[in-house]
Amino acid sequence: MGPVDPRLLRYASAARGFLVLGALLGLVQTAAVVGVAWSATQAVVAVVDGRAADDLGAALVGLAVAVVVRSAASWALEAVAVRTSAVVKSQLRRRVLRAVAGRGADRVARHGSARLATLVGPGLDALDAWFARYLPQLLLTALATPLVVVVMWRSDWLSAVIVVVTLPLIPVFMVLIGLSTRAAQDRQWDRLQSLASSFLDAVGGLSTLKAFGREGRQVARIGRLTDEHRVETMRVLRVSFLSGFALELAASLSVALVAVSIGVRLIDGSLLLPVGLFVLLLAPEAYLPLRQVGAAFHAASDGVAAADGVFAVLDDDAASDDGRPGAGGPRRGAVPSAPTASVAGAPASVAAGPASVAADDVLVVDRVAVSRDGVPVLAPISFRAPVGEVTALVGPSGAGKTTVLAAVRGAVASSGRVAWRDAGRAPVLGDVAWSGQAPGLVAGTVAENVALGDVVDAGAVGAALGLAGAPELDPGTSLGASGSGLSGGQAQRVALARALYRAERRGARLLLVDEPSSALDPVTEAALVAGLREVAARGVAVVVVTHRAAVRDAADRVVVVEPASSGVTDVTGAASVAAASAPGGVR
Repeated sequence: MGPVDPRLLRYASAARGFLVLGALLGLVQTAAVVGVAWSATQAVVAVVDGRAADDLGAALVGLAVAVVVRSAASWALEAVAVRTSAVVKSQLRRRVLRAVAGRGADRVARHGSARLATLVGPGLDALDAWFARYLPQLLLTALATPLVVVVMWRSDWLSAVIVVVTLPLIPVFMVLIGLSTRAAQDRQWDRLQSLASSFLDAVGGLSTLKAFGREGRQVARIGRLTDEHRVETMRVLRVSFLSGFALELAASLSVALVAVSIGVRLIDGSLLLPVGLFVLLLAPEAYLPLRQVGAAFHAASDGVAAADGVFAVLDDDAASDDGRPGAGGPRRGAVPSAPTASVAGAPASVAAGPASVAADDVLVVDRVAVSRDGVPVLAPISFRAPVGEVTALVGPSGAGKTTVLAAVRGAVASSGRVAWRDAGRAPVLGDVAWSGQAPGLVAGTVAENVALGDVVDAGAVGAALGLAGAPELDPGTSLGASGSGLSGGQAQRVALARALYRAERRGARLLLVDEPSSALDPVTEAALVAGLREVAARGVAVVVVTHRAAVRDAADRVVVVEPASSGVTDVTGAASVAAASAPGGVR
């Protein structure tokens, strides 16, 4: 990121206001700096010349006023910077989270969950130093330094020339040292992201590592990554200290040149004391903003690196907006969804507008395909899922069955068309209830997990658990982190009950379920299948991914998904029918 990255102004509107207000405060502070130098000069000259006490008193009052104004302007600039930093971080976090949520698992897989968590967490927190220290000094450099030089020129052109000639030395040192700092900072940021990713992987696979007795190796690996991050952090600090010394040395030598020139001319009488003293007091102020910019840049380098990562995620989201509905552009070939309106207390399907989904509507999936980085992961697939029926997606592992569900609910960018036949639009958020392979449970009661994001209705929670084949679960049972306290099969059924609860409470017409019975015994699976058929009979199109014969046999329609290199076969009607449609056809 440059001094002020244009993307910052585009993605965080608060930054634009800060630049305007910061410039005004910078002008006030610069005027106060000149006032301090002028008042101090007048006070010293009054003492040297033996003037009256009134003249000295006026100079001291002016000095006090200038000091107060300068301090107040400096405090206001810092306070505005800190406040703006908090607002900008909030705006960027919301944008990143909205981009990730809009793209779903596809975006998380592309950028990495640990990297994204590092960006929106400690990464953006590092912007505090960039806003509170670096950016204010950058504004003062752009405003104060030129104005101070102009004032010096009007008083003593020779001193102004010395300042103009020596000023570029500081940016040259900053550039040379900044290149080294940037490389060290990039290495530090890479180590931090590697450490976060490794720790997340180790925690996620801890049970497997324990089962195979490999947990000790992960401890050593994380320790090694921690040491690498520590080493890179110390290298950044070492370069920062060295750069601060170099900048201070350059500025001190430059001010010394001005002082020597003024002293020589004061001795030979070619320069008056008031002018020489005034210029000498202003000279350090011409170099001060540049020196502080160099020092603040190193303190803000973490924030700069994180902001670059955030902007890369947002740029990626903007570049792919035309690939998926709900993220800025419609799916190619899809029927645009009806405008939505927020109706308090009403089901989301009702709030979707006049094009509501009827009880006899049909979800049409027409030649939907998905590619990642130009590689097809889902061949064009076409099928129909009528409301009131259960449609099963079957096929070998890795064929793309889960990807079909993600494309239907708009979680991945896809081509083709997904729309309700009669409503004439793509499914909207209120139409869809979804249960994935990972239960995604949280600490709390079973009832709170079932009603996650909605009001807990004890009767509806019990009914949803019954339909999910888990009537024996007590809704009041407390769960630990990630739903600990339940078996794998119980966690699956609680996740399915959550989707059923949503479908009932919000009037969803489409239920998407991914492998709901993979960890169930035949008796429990039969109860779950019966629940899915009952939900379908209530006016819901149920699309379920499964490898289990019991679920397939109970489905009204079966769609066989083949790997991307083999195409897709669409089988309609009862599960026992073996006839297949041509690839790409819609039945």
